[in-house]
Amino acid sequence: MNPTDIRTTFFTGQAFTATSPSGTKFKMTFTSDGKMTREPVEQSGTKSAGTWKLNAKGFCTAWGHAAANCFTVIPSGENKWLVQKTATTIATTVAVWSK
Repeated sequence: MNPTDIRTTFFTGQAFTATSPSGTKFKMTFTSDGKMTREPVEQSGTKSAGTWKLNAKGFCTAWGHAAANCFTVIPSGENKWLVQKTATTIATTVAVWSK
């Protein structure tokens, strides 16, 4: 997805679900002012807050005091998207977003 589509689809202040590769589910909320939160849906996982910004290929996030990481979003079926981090030429899926 291009950065503008990522913003209009996900960064609206409306919560959506993110599932990690290990199966942990989070309620994610990205607001239009560049802030974000994640809250575990189940017992595992921790609540946290951070910031986001768009870049040329997707978006970048920084949770708490951690360094920023950048990602792309790839549509993967109806109401499902893969969030991928690319290291040189290898893309790794770090979450699946769903609405």
